[in-house]
Amino acid sequence: MKITSPATRLFTLVCLVWLSAFSFSCNKKGAEGGNTQMISGATSKIWKASKETTASGDKDKLTSTEKQEQIQFFANGNFTQTSDAQSANGTWTYSAPNKTLSLTYANNNVSENFTVSELDDDDMKLQAPDGSTLTLKAE
Repeated sequence: MKITSPATRLFTLVCLVWLSAFSFSCNKKGAEGGNTQMISGATSKIWKASKETTASGDKDKLTSTEKQEQIQFFANGNFTQTSDAQSANGTWTYSAPNKTLSLTYANNNVSENFTVSELDDDDMKLQAPDGSTLTLKAE
């Protein structure tokens, strides 16, 4: 039986605490709210829907048409939303402290506001006011 010194036990404990803290911090996807560059990239970034849930949390299957739709966010605050049938554009703003993404469509002053529940460079999860969610993947 080998007896370990108090210094070795202390070192092991410190390593475990550090590893645990690092692991938990990596799992907090967008916990601080991220930033606008995560959404738009340096100049622009294209996002496509990957998953959708209803307000009650049930999975809502994306149609093949919905999978082809995309939204491109530009770093200057503009966006373009396109599908096979139509296209729309406007301006967007993101409030990191409030985790709120607002889209204002041009020519009709319609505004949509979403809570950003997750955000990193590759994934964004938007929650609509009715409670439904849409998960987007960056291209």
